[in-house]
Amino acid sequence: MATETLTLGKALNTGLRRALEHDQKVVIMGEDVGKLGGVFRITDGLQKDFGDQRVIDTPLAESGIIGTAVGLAIRGFRPVCEIQFDGFVYPAYDQIVSQVAKMHYRSQGKVRIPMVIRIPYGGGIGAVEHHSESPEAYFAHTAGLKVVTCANPQDAYWMIQQAIASDDPIVFLEPKRRYWEKGLVELDGPLAEAYPLHSARVARAGTDATLLAYGPMVRTCLDAATAAAEDGRELEVVDLRTLSPLDLTAAYESVRRTGRCVVVHEAPGNLGLGAEIAARITEECFYSLESPVLRVTGFDTPYPASRVEEEYLPDLDRVLDAVDRAFRW
Repeated sequence: MATETLTLGKALNTGLRRALEHDQKVVIMGEDVGKLGGVFRITDGLQKDFGDQRVIDTPLAESGIIGTAVGLAIRGFRPVCEIQFDGFVYPAYDQIVSQVAKMHYRSQGKVRIPMVIRIPYGGGIGAVEHHSESPEAYFAHTAGLKVVTCANPQDAYWMIQQAIASDDPIVFLEPKRRYWEKGLVELDGPLAEAYPLHSARVARAGTDATLLAYGPMVRTCLDAATAAAEDGRELEVVDLRTLSPLDLTAAYESVRRTGRCVVVHEAPGNLGLGAEIAARITEECFYSLESPVLRVTGFDTPYPASRVEEEYLPDLDRVLDAVDRAFRW
């Protein structure tokens, strides 16, 4: 089985390349995705190899990008749209929630919208305003959209191909601070079947408490579990991978064994994904819980200036403090 060590960004690039090779109806479109290769170089080299009719530099108009992609999808193409930064998606929000999410339902199933909206999201890169937000709850709340996020190069490579092959519209969230982290990637074989697109996975086994996370916070939780193990506490880490539909089967099984659960995400806590996850865990695992489900999140403020973003973002110490609180009940 062919394997290669890739950064998460390069794994996405390789996955996009495979999708373009596999299906002539796949087109990539967005601001600076062609000659520049994207601001994070995720589409680097693709326009050179596949031409400017399949890797398309668009005007600076997110609503136009998504609206055009809707028309392409209706005509049988599989557009992959890049939103340059998370905070730039809002001009396209009307198109996404009013057209992309509703067209299949509105047409009584006659029209499908097989498109992917790639959004680099989250903080930790020292960026300026509107470049470090976590808008996942807006999209996960919208019926008709599917929302997924990768956390490592292996998932990045397979999940982007699975998303493009899907007949449903998918918001594909990419944790931008993890673009440069490396990992071993299996480039072929049965892994795509072993980890279907809309399924969670256990990233680290443990017995004492469960950490539920997705995207950029999976690495933070794995680091917290490593630190906790030095004190004799074994934490299980579950990477949710899919935010809509939520797959909590692995989470339920884990919490029933460990009895304690901490949910971690970068987005503000108020009405964030953590609230929904905590509610479902409580409903399904009530008699197994030794303490309430706790949340570690960003604060309920606009994303701060880069010089203080480390005070805002959940880190290893905040995660371990929540675990300690779970054991004090």
